Amino acid sequence: MRRDVFQAIADPVRRDIIELLAEEILSVNSIAEKFEISRPAISKHLKILKECEIIDYKKEGRERFCFIKPKNLIPAFMWIEQYRELWEDKLNSFDRYLNKLQSKTNQNE
Repeated sequence: MRRDVFQAIADPVRRDIIELLAEEILSVNSIAEKFEISRPAISKHLKILKECEIIDYKKEGRERFCFIKPKNLIPAFMWIEQYRELWEDKLNSFDRYLNKLQSKTNQNE
């Protein structure tokens, strides 16, 4: 099955792994220690991230270290950016509505 960046970011654990690896290169064991799920579950998430070409491994001795390939996240960022302005407008409109309601409540007191 062909995987893509959207499958990579669809799961909250994978998003957390991406966030960790954006800060530093970590061993598979170091990543697993940061989560309260099983090591095999972390390995499965890492496998999906690798298949989506979001991360890669480098081997040092007997340990595998994971690092992020941020360039491959660009399609997701571009897609999200399309909707940022729309959501900002909606949130600003909602904020104005709440302020209007609060003003009416304050006037009635």
